[in-house]
Amino acid sequence: MTRRFFLALIALLLGAPQLVAQAPEFAVMAFNIRYAHTTPPNLWPDRRAAVRQVILESGADIVGMQEALWQQVTDIDRDLPDDFEWIGLGREGGSRGEYMAVFFRASRFEPVEYDHFWLSESPATIGSHSWGNNLPRMVTWVRFRDRSTEREFYFVNTHFDHESQPSRERSAELLLERVADFDPSLPVIATGDFNSAANRNPVYGMLVAPDAFRDTWTETNEDEPPFGTGHGFRGPEASAGGDRIDWILVRGPVEALASEIRVDHLNGQYPSDHFPVTARVRLLR
Repeated sequence: MTRRFFLALIALLLGAPQLVAQAPEFAVMAFNIRYAHTTPPNLWPDRRAAVRQVILESGADIVGMQEALWQQVTDIDRDLPDDFEWIGLGREGGSRGEYMAVFFRASRFEPVEYDHFWLSESPATIGSHSWGNNLPRMVTWVRFRDRSTEREFYFVNTHFDHESQPSRERSAELLLERVADFDPSLPVIATGDFNSAANRNPVYGMLVAPDAFRDTWTETNEDEPPFGTGHGFRGPEASAGGDRIDWILVRGPVEALASEIRVDHLNGQYPSDHFPVTARVRLLR
């Protein structure tokens, strides 16, 4: 009997703690890419390469995308590596209107189920809107299985109304109601442009209340950023002192490890009028 074997046997008999490998982490992104407007400057053909660059350089494994039109979704699908796939539906039905598209690395994540609902009094009605908003708003959600661990989680992506505070508050209520219907044992990750100032708008308080979500930014950073996430294509200096309205939220057994706001540009061209937000997370079971 070797000394190493003897020591290992003693440790086992004494109940010494065994090392357990941690689940691998992954990166998620919330990214309002700005719809493909037709009035210069910052047209989609000029921004397309910058969008691709920031997604790839961030190392994002799942991207919750807001405002993407069909043309943009298909362009991004072509631009990203073949490993990426996407799920989504136009908010006016079919390929019409903006998408809450979810792009993901298919080699790592397998979609188990997915669905959409509208932020209105009739959530199952395509294109419906209520509560004072003039445009339909919606949610796309996916239940994923992590192929590396067989663990499952929900990923939720949304865009709240930019004009109506009552709509934003009712949307938050509906989102929480729907998430409460998910399997309670599974983690939930939510990305979105919530059009609500973190720590100031009641919507934020509703969504980060006890038993609701946790904000990955506040869990991993001591202070609010010195600039807002909406910057009008002008960069962080132009949004100094602005509001953080794009968030990544988590719920249940998931740990936020780090988060950041990306201020990338390509040859002076910003990819969007919003900065994308990223977070590294780890599922705990």
